[in-house]
Amino acid sequence: MNASRKIALVTGAGSGVGRLTALALLDDGWTVVLAGRRPEPLQTLAAEAAERGQHAVAMPTDVTDPGSVQALFDNIESEFGRVDVVFNNAGVNAPAVPMDELPLDKWFNVINTNVTGVFLCARAAFGLMRRQSPQGGRIINNGSISAHTPRPFTAPYTASKHAVTGITKALALDGRAYNIVASQIDIGNALTELSERMTRGVLQANGTTAPEPMMDAKHVANAVRHMASLPLEANVLTMTVMASNMPFVGRG
Repeated sequence: MNASRKIALVTGAGSGVGRLTALALLDDGWTVVLAGRRPEPLQTLAAEAAERGQHAVAMPTDVTDPGSVQALFDNIESEFGRVDVVFNNAGVNAPAVPMDELPLDKWFNVINTNVTGVFLCARAAFGLMRRQSPQGGRIINNGSISAHTPRPFTAPYTASKHAVTGITKALALDGRAYNIVASQIDIGNALTELSERMTRGVLQANGTTAPEPMMDAKHVANAVRHMASLPLEANVLTMTVMASNMPFVGRG
């Protein structure tokens, strides 16, 4: 698909999978809105894009704040008139501790970011995609293999990613009348600054700690750019992209 003059929004664009996906979409000719809580990495990425003749716009946003999300989409509508793809990538985790030892503020932080944040952005995107002409667009949610099965001591994160699956399926159904499609990418062991620790050891289901295979996070970015490239008559509803030998399929 020729993506010239197509508008994409990436949340959590300042680092990791979000940054790599933004770069991939820019390389494909998209205009990319960069959202995240920290202005500096967004502005750095926008400047790097400008140096390459690409168009990225930094719009600092807190996805847990309804007013901040609404301002983001108001700015997108004011500046571009539409949005064609939204990648709901922003997310956080909680400490891997027994449930009764988890501070409640950590639970609320995960739910507010990973569930409410996805809902708020999807809600605002849905409204803009209904209003714009031509109508429609694509909403891609970042899930996780935790949307299928938990790791030990990950109740908040696992619950949040199961909820994301529910949001994705509801969007896929509710969007049909408006040419709005929804997709979800479930990621397993993509190597980023935050996941590098997993190469040194991760708590396993049998109680042992073991290092796990990782994959280049660029494979995730390439999967999202494929989803984004599809015409709205076609959809990847869910995709699992994972390190081939990670302990996910099978026993232990």
